[in-house]
Amino acid sequence: MKNIKIVFMGTPEFAVPIFKALAENYNVVAVVTQPDKKQGRKQILTPSPIKKISALYNIPILQPIKIKDEYQKIIDYKPDLIITCAYGQILPEEILNYPKYKCINVHASLLPKLRGGAPIHHAIMDGYDNTGVTIMYMAKQMDAGDIISQKKTNITKEDTQGSLHDRLSEMGKDLLLETLPNIINNNINPIKQNEQEVTYGFNITKEDEKIDFTKTNIEVDNKVRALNPTPGAYTTINGKRLKIYNTRLSDRYYAKTEAGTIVGFEKDGICVVAGTTEIILTEIALEGKKKCLVKDYLNGIDKKELLGVVLK
Repeated sequence: MKNIKIVFMGTPEFAVPIFKALAENYNVVAVVTQPDKKQGRKQILTPSPIKKISALYNIPILQPIKIKDEYQKIIDYKPDLIITCAYGQILPEEILNYPKYKCINVHASLLPKLRGGAPIHHAIMDGYDNTGVTIMYMAKQMDAGDIISQKKTNITKEDTQGSLHDRLSEMGKDLLLETLPNIINNNINPIKQNEQEVTYGFNITKEDEKIDFTKTNIEVDNKVRALNPTPGAYTTINGKRLKIYNTRLSDRYYAKTEAGTIVGFEKDGICVVAGTTEIILTEIALEGKKKCLVKDYLNGIDKKELLGVVLK
């Protein structure tokens, strides 16, 4: 199958194992990724993870600013198949209609659940018991194409966005390698998505990052895990932003205490009211400070000054 010409389109770290598997097993003639972006406090122009890794394979790299206006260079490679994974732009029909084996996408959810750009975050945040990866034909509508294959995994109470991201990325790689021969040999039975079962996992907004302590402790814990390590869930304490990276649940009950109130301490945590129960913060980063375990943070402060403070 080395004679099949593939163009790969992807951008973030999630797509790296998938790209590497393709580059080592198939004929990837070009890589398309997002333009370099300024990052960090110093706004250093930084290539995407896919650009960095594909350069090691000496594969031509294209970085269109707007692919709908700059698609011809991709077609000039005469791809038999285009594979996308978290690329970041909507493909024009000229690309969708060109390849012999069409355009397929590796998506980090069990479609039709969690269409959109942040399915991993939302799988945890929205309390899903399981999720997975889907390989599908691409369509004009976002993540709406026919399903070719899927693989499922359970979401544990210890999973964070980081751990689930890494697991799904490896699953996507394995599923793609299993599925590609069947696509090329036309040994597949694509399934149309059930529009009645569609849910969405849109990109995370600043509003999504803020913790609402009127929610239950389970909902708060879900949000914290969903945004760990990035972008991080946050609240404010005495007017300063406080990022929260790890928590654990408690069954202590507070019927009349304001949500967000610090009600006590344990060796490794700060006890806060969430809804009418308690959540214990165990890893945090105060504005301007590095991430740390709460047990270390508590060693350097007067706990009495925090007791009764309301996180908002």
